[in-house]
Amino acid sequence: MRLALTVLGLFFCQISIAEPSSELTYKLKASVIKVHVATKTGGHGVGTGVVVGKDLVATNCHVLANAIGATITKFGDSYTPVSLKADWKHDLCILRFQYAELTPVELGDSEHLKYEQAMFSIGFPGGTPKPLVTFGKIKALYPLDDSSVVRSDASFVMGSSGSPVFDNDGKLIAISTFKSPGRSAYYYSVPVKWVKALLAAPESSETTSMKTSDAPFWDALDENRPYFMRVVLPYQNGYWAELKTVAAAWLAKEPSNAEALYYLATAEDNLGNANKANQYYEQVLKLHPNHPATLIALGLMANRNGNASEVEKTRVALKAIDLDLDAEFTEALKK
Repeated sequence: MRLALTVLGLFFCQISIAEPSSELTYKLKASVIKVHVATKTGGHGVGTGVVVGKDLVATNCHVLANAIGATITKFGDSYTPVSLKADWKHDLCILRFQYAELTPVELGDSEHLKYEQAMFSIGFPGGTPKPLVTFGKIKALYPLDDSSVVRSDASFVMGSSGSPVFDNDGKLIAISTFKSPGRSAYYYSVPVKWVKALLAAPESSETTSMKTSDAPFWDALDENRPYFMRVVLPYQNGYWAELKTVAAAWLAKEPSNAEALYYLATAEDNLGNANKANQYYEQVLKLHPNHPATLIALGLMANRNGNASEVEKTRVALKAIDLDLDAEFTEALKK
């Protein structure tokens, strides 16, 4: 009955996953900028920026932090910023230029994003000469401050910091910012809502200095990082007792957080506490009826219990969200 009710709601909300047209991505590349910085030691760093207003380019602050100089290049021309606004905590900086004649992108809405929603990013991974497009989907949303950090499966490497993330209509929804350690990294972007807030900050907050001693929220000591970062390594390494401890602390702080419940359920499941796990998974679905990872986890529990009808209901539910999720479920059943 649980999955049957979920399925009825899913048939009418399947997320479109058609990739954007090549014409759209080509047009947006004109607004994606390579950012160059000179370091104190004489080194050279590269990041990515996106035009968010007349003569205004947004990028990650960690690209610029404590640099002795910065420039952007576009179509062979080089420009030096005259000032910047910085939100060091959220790792967002906006550089102001004069006479750059760059085309701004359209700012979208990061407050109504959905799991498995298609997205794409454009950046300069590895400092490549031309901007490259990476396609992916939103895999999780983590409430932080007044918005949500976005996790996607669109990977990025050095040089991509500050890359714009777009929805399939070409509207800016986030900025690629950081990833978790390890080979199976998670990739995180900060929401466009924070870009809009920085744009609205008074011009009096602008400075010509890139010097700072402030670290972004994701670069704090482990015990001070958001819980969504602290669960990753114990989850990926199978340290279930540690995961249970961290997830329980997360849930105590945020009792209505579906992700905290999911990780606590996963820990209980792998510690052999199936009844507790099932209770937590059910609580996730009350908060987030289409939570893909929870649907898969419950489907796997049903398979272990020999409940073929529940397994099939899981398949139907996952297909209604995204066909790729059914393929993921099929692979998980083989393990």
